[in-house]
Amino acid sequence: MTLLMIGTTELLLIGGLALLLFGGKKLPEMMRGLGQGVREFKKGVNTETPTEDEDNNAENEDEQSVQNDQEASSAQDSDER
Repeated sequence: MTLLMIGTTELLLIGGLALLLFGGKKLPEMMRGLGQGVREFKKGVNTETPTEDEDNNAENEDEQSVQNDQEASSAQDSDER
């Protein structure tokens, strides 16, 4: 189990290597992008996904609204004649 633990020495070594590889200007941009990615991921995980019943109800409501729109437009056309 001690192989999986990362101490401060290892973190400093990884940080130093990253600084050497990417430079001082690029590293903050990369970390900012990483932070935004993690935030978006958490946001996606935390949102509730609709259940199958909710999906069916939404589809039925959409179909009803389309039918109502068609009826209203045909009634309007007949009034204009």
